[in-house]
Amino acid sequence: MQEISTKPYLLRALYEWCTDNGFTPHIAVRVDNSTRVPRQFVRDGEIVLNISFEATSQLQMGNEMIEFHARFSGKSHKIEVPVANVLAIYARENGQGMAFPVESPPGDADDVLSSEDHEDSDTGAHEAHELRDEPAEAPAAPVAPRAVQKDERDDDGGNKGGKGHLKIVK
Repeated sequence: MQEISTKPYLLRALYEWCTDNGFTPHIAVRVDNSTRVPRQFVRDGEIVLNISFEATSQLQMGNEMIEFHARFSGKSHKIEVPVANVLAIYARENGQGMAFPVESPPGDADDVLSSEDHEDSDTGAHEAHELRDEPAEAPAAPVAPRAVQKDERDDDGGNKGGKGHLKIVK
């Protein structure tokens, strides 16, 4: 019997931690042919998705897929993300979360989709909530899962303005 990955369990646990603390959970996702997202929001083969209760409808975080309905620019979309393609999950407010390695599926070295690929699959009209379109600031996937947190200060010791940045914590 093949052992089940810890990744989907960690994703669900960090999602619950975010919501319990009033934070907004976001996932950074590598987009390929097995990922169903609106392609016009994909940048450099990746997309960041707000998966909070307020931004999604019918969220299901399974062991193989994360599925939900959400609105992008007022249009409803069914989103399907393979758990294997999740690069990171983190709280928008403070950047705390976890980054994951993303392996290429065997025999599907098809391409990670670039921002020029705007083909969208049949999405249908589903009830969903607004999903905020925010730029991705996810870290590159490390070799092994690691906890990450917001880097509070820049190199000069001063406070950084604007969005938090994820930092690998060893």
